[in-house]
Amino acid sequence: MTARTEELLGLIEYVSETEEGFIGVPESPAMDDTDSDDTYDEEDDSQMSDTSSGSDLASGNKDDPAKKTTGDNSTSDSDSDTEAATSNKDDGTKKGPDGESTSEAGPSHRVIDDYDEEMEDDDVIKAIITEIKKPRSKPADIQTEDFVVDLSFHPCEDILAVGTSVGDVLMYKYSNEQNVLSATHELHTKAVRCLEFSRDGLSIISTGRERSIVVADTETGKFKRVWEGAHSEPVYSMAVLGEHLFATGDDDGEVKLWDLRQKDAVFGLRPVEDFVSCILSNGQQQKYLLMTSGDGLLTTINIAQRKMFVQSEPYEEELNCMGTFKRESKLVVGTSKGNYYTFNWGQFAYHCDAFTGPKASANRMVPITEQIAVMAGEDGIIRAMHLVPGRVLGIVGQHSMAIDTMDISGSGELIATSSHDNDVRFWNIKYFEDFDGIKYNSKPDKRTLKHNLPSSQRVNAKDFFAGLNE
Repeated sequence: MTARTEELLGLIEYVSETEEGFIGVPESPAMDDTDSDDTYDEEDDSQMSDTSSGSDLASGNKDDPAKKTTGDNSTSDSDSDTEAATSNKDDGTKKGPDGESTSEAGPSHRVIDDYDEEMEDDDVIKAIITEIKKPRSKPADIQTEDFVVDLSFHPCEDILAVGTSVGDVLMYKYSNEQNVLSATHELHTKAVRCLEFSRDGLSIISTGRERSIVVADTETGKFKRVWEGAHSEPVYSMAVLGEHLFATGDDDGEVKLWDLRQKDAVFGLRPVEDFVSCILSNGQQQKYLLMTSGDGLLTTINIAQRKMFVQSEPYEEELNCMGTFKRESKLVVGTSKGNYYTFNWGQFAYHCDAFTGPKASANRMVPITEQIAVMAGEDGIIRAMHLVPGRVLGIVGQHSMAIDTMDISGSGELIATSSHDNDVRFWNIKYFEDFDGIKYNSKPDKRTLKHNLPSSQRVNAKDFFAGLNE
């Protein structure tokens, strides 16, 4: 072991369990269509004691609480850490569940604060060390009595709307000090399926399993407009496209465009035969309405002509989520097998690039910069990924069960996620603002799939330095 490695390993001995770990950054080569091997091989996740696989949960079970795994026997990160910690009388420290030492007196001064990140050659490592030194705060977790189906941030205010399996929408005013349940709106007779604020934040748009769409006043919950029997099947996905327009897609492949000022749908089409997993339109022109579906198709609809523009070649996997990057010049689609396909905007028939990420299904995608997105899926892990080109950056956070929904705040500082154990968690991701222009290492590093970013509540940084002397 070199002196440099010993120095780094010694440094990690003092990183507390409340601090965040380091990551490296892999670079993945483009995935050739004939290559069936995964670019990244998952390692044993035994060190992440609060993360379990949820791959056995079907993506179509969107709102059935009977099919979910309950979280009655699970404990929060902070509870499990406290129970697992043991006292060390010799040096006044406690050992956390991952073996890291934490000061009994609290992290008033940390060894890492004295570490000079300029000694590192890797720009990403420099950036992560800098971010770990900064104080970072976020709202506390929210625990609900009923199954959380969807959630949405208010575009302007610190309000989070949470849709539940009993048809209620819970309005939380959140802050770093406390979360307050300010109102409960009873909007549906069955489970909420989708939930979004209007662009001005004055209305909340929700869909229910009873196939209705409700537009309600954000503050009072009073109905502004109701579409009974809006679809022949329950709505699976929804996207707000403008000040008055929004689109919905159902379990049977039908997509509809709605105008808040009209009593009927603008138009409806059924270009696929499986559930519509995600809907998107570009923010500048809004010429096209894009939809991914469970039958492995990316479908593009010309909004003005109200007809299908182009449909991609079928993929042998569910297309679950998508986002635009590079000033909307690139579209990236995530799949049920953990593959990511990149399309040039306007050329949606077949992808121009592809790469394989973690094996877990990519169920949710939230773009946070022009090149970086936060991904979540069945394994309960929230990952940051540099999608153009494709690289895994590290772990933003984690749940103990599969993640059902995710959204980003209007300020871009927080994301919120919910899991099968009825909890909603916040993650502070403001540090990504400085990451877009960083140059990345050319050598892939599989270990980074498990290494935590500054927003994560876990520390497994010691493993990252294990191979430096090799």
